[in-house]
Amino acid sequence: MPTFTWKGKNRSGMRQEGVLLADSKEAATATLRRQQIQVTSIRQKGREIPLIPKLPTGIDSKRIAVFTRQFSVMLDAGLPLVQCLEILGEQEENRTFREIIHAVRSDVEQGSSLADAMRKHPKAFDDLYTNMIAAGEAGGILDVILRRLATYIEKAVKLRQQVRSAMTYPVAVVVIASAVVFVILWKVIPVFAQLFAGLGGQLPYLTRVVVDASNFVGRYAIFIFIAIGLIWWGLRRFHKTYRGRRIIDGIILRFPVLGMLLRKIAISRFCRTLSTLTSSGVPILDGLEITAKTSGNAIVEDAIMSVRKSVEEGKTISEPLLETKVFPAMVCQMINVGEQTGALDQMLSKIADFYEDEVDAAVDGLMKLLEPLMIAFLGVVIGTIVAAMYLPMYSIIQQIN
Repeated sequence: MPTFTWKGKNRSGMRQEGVLLADSKEAATATLRRQQIQVTSIRQKGREIPLIPKLPTGIDSKRIAVFTRQFSVMLDAGLPLVQCLEILGEQEENRTFREIIHAVRSDVEQGSSLADAMRKHPKAFDDLYTNMIAAGEAGGILDVILRRLATYIEKAVKLRQQVRSAMTYPVAVVVIASAVVFVILWKVIPVFAQLFAGLGGQLPYLTRVVVDASNFVGRYAIFIFIAIGLIWWGLRRFHKTYRGRRIIDGIILRFPVLGMLLRKIAISRFCRTLSTLTSSGVPILDGLEITAKTSGNAIVEDAIMSVRKSVEEGKTISEPLLETKVFPAMVCQMINVGEQTGALDQMLSKIADFYEDEVDAAVDGLMKLLEPLMIAFLGVVIGTIVAAMYLPMYSIIQQIN
């Protein structure tokens, strides 16, 4: 019988290791699970066998939504859990996700709960997903929970697409305009500058400014690219720190139009997530913690965590939520009504629906506002350069006449 050296954690979270005789790796793992040991690795005859294979990460949300919807339909049709996972794994086109589904199915076959099996793959199944699955398993309503999860993910994907559509156009226009201006200053203006130098005389002020800008770009182009890259890298690194994330996210929320849009998105996401969790039987404290992690903004996350602390002390959700100054009074009042009537999940769902419509209208308004602004911006920039190049020629023509 092979000998296995194992490492893992007990129920208290303490690391343990030992030696075990078993027919196979699966048998050894099952034995340790019965002893309530969470195994992290097993060594057989000097060879390390990872319990959780390191798979490529980053599963698309749309793929998760389709998987969840199909999973709920299969369970509702009466198919066994393991068979559902086997079918879904076989038909999955994405290799990474297919291997994750097979790994989940293998763990479930060996006696693990579905939620515990999914928790081993946090890049595919986050805390919200696994907590709702655990609630569904405990309540015997896994198919219902999967339907709610599918609906939630689909709405979250739609919301994310709205944000991208709102940001893609202005960013693309600014990038393209900057590239065009850079090329004009780098390659086109020097030709005119040589022409003007041959003609002699004093150049107009606007022309001198453009020529000086062209000389600067031509002389320091490589340093400009390096500086832009370093600034971008520095901002990303700073945003990953605790203080940096709160400073940058706070500044973004103060932007005149974009800040209001992102605030509405955060409110919609908060209400939709908490509604889905509470209606699925997840405890309110766990629901608030998960909702904070999925808020997408550090300021909103801190506000929700402060609300969670107040709720832990016995307060309602609406009162501390209003004190954060992050959520509008109307949202807090509606949540208060939901708490008093015992229909918090339904009220949160209505607020989420309302703010999703608000986001739709805000995105449409932003696009209508940005289009003429971007056209005017491009017209001013390109027009200034063209005017600067034609002013000397106009002066020469006047002198000839």
